[in-house]
Amino acid sequence: MSRFEIRWHGRGGQGIVTAADLTATAAIKSGFYAQSIPTFGTERRGAPVIAYNRIDRQQIFERSPVVEPDAVVVADPHLLANPKPLGAGLKSGGYLIVNTAKSAGEVREVFKRDDIKVAVVNATKLAMDVLKAPIVNTAMVGALVATTKILTLESVIDAVKDRFPPRLVDPNVQLIKQAYELVKVE
Repeated sequence: MSRFEIRWHGRGGQGIVTAADLTATAAIKSGFYAQSIPTFGTERRGAPVIAYNRIDRQQIFERSPVVEPDAVVVADPHLLANPKPLGAGLKSGGYLIVNTAKSAGEVREVFKRDDIKVAVVNATKLAMDVLKAPIVNTAMVGALVATTKILTLESVIDAVKDRFPPRLVDPNVQLIKQAYELVKVE
């Protein structure tokens, strides 16, 4: 695998920074070099958050934001109202992974791109069912892994076990597995 870059879009409180951290940890556990780079201001819950990952077999020296991602993960379906910044720079052949109740075809129409793979999962519903809160980060990591195949489910589960307190491990592993199974790719 050559370098694989991911850009995460969401809002404060959805766990976007944690999702990027889990992805980087899983990549490192899989023998890759990886970065997790959050960008957010001093805003609070509900404010826009962007995070980035770089995953590579070679050491990574670059520290700037990801401009041309291989994958874009959109954790907040309300962000689809302004799709231009979400899809900006997404490479042809790349992956757009969205938390939404819409079909992949409906999301594709919003972005007007036939040169990418679109994946959808209703992560909010899954999170509400399992966690009783709209914290979609682990579901979106599960959808990312299922869609891109860049990491294994096992490496992500190991990252969750390292990061989360014991009481949160099982529900988040359940959420990852559900999103992994339920994501629809077109």
